[in-house]
Amino acid sequence: MRELVVLGTASQVPTRTRNHNGYLLRWDGQGLLFDPGEGTQRQMVHAGVAASSITRICLTHVHGDHCFGLPGVLARLALDGVEHPVHLHYPASGAEVVRALVTVAGVRIDLRLHPHGAAGEVAEGLDVVPLRHRVEAFGYRLREPEGRTLLPERLAAAGVRGPGVGRLQREGRLGAVRLEDVSVPRPGQRFAIVMDTAMCEGAEALAEDADLLLAESTFADGEAELAETYQHLTAGQAGALAGAGGAGTLVLTHFSSRYTGTGELLEQARARAGSVVVEAAEDLDRYGLGRRRGF
Repeated sequence: MRELVVLGTASQVPTRTRNHNGYLLRWDGQGLLFDPGEGTQRQMVHAGVAASSITRICLTHVHGDHCFGLPGVLARLALDGVEHPVHLHYPASGAEVVRALVTVAGVRIDLRLHPHGAAGEVAEGLDVVPLRHRVEAFGYRLREPEGRTLLPERLAAAGVRGPGVGRLQREGRLGAVRLEDVSVPRPGQRFAIVMDTAMCEGAEALAEDADLLLAESTFADGEAELAETYQHLTAGQAGALAGAGGAGTLVLTHFSSRYTGTGELLEQARARAGSVVVEAAEDLDRYGLGRRRGF
């Protein structure tokens, strides 16, 4: 299963209907928890998310609304007797804050710390890309390896059938028939998360070809100067990122408490997103990424 579970959608100040940030991505056998703000442990209960499903925790930066829920989540992992390793990824410049949060939790699990300070792969298929915020911040991209889609008419013409198809997939060649002779390239599925940032090359890179793009939309377009001052995105900018990058679906989140609804933000994002499907997240929403792409 590949699914994004939205645990919270507020920015700096939570509201009666919006908890602080928190996003769980189910990706095959992994559970990646992004930016657990205050109350994330309780939101997991409401969403029916078991702590034991978490294998990685990824912090985009160490502002409180993106990490102050970490001690509670770690304590819950210990309480539930989680035995598998849990990997914690975070900007290296935030190490002091992370150590304090981990210490408060009194960790009794196999927690493995992975600070990063530059763009690159931090785990198999998981990349970080620098963003532009008031503190060091990174977005994350999870990508499936590229593959190939078999073409039945070419398989038939080459006389490949039955068990031979599987062997061709595994070995790349069956007699004189090469895999590339009977297939076409298939891009792997991609998920990307762009949190607190102003417009920048990193945000653009993350949005490129994302099947599902989760992006902050803190302000309406009318507050563009305020957004630039605090280095956040407006709804229109989030839509433009998704449109220019050719994303499949854009999910807006991280809304300022000044907005009681998301209608205006959704409209502004859609106006600049082109053919991209745009949704405004509510707490406990779920977004499926479809089945794992195969041959």
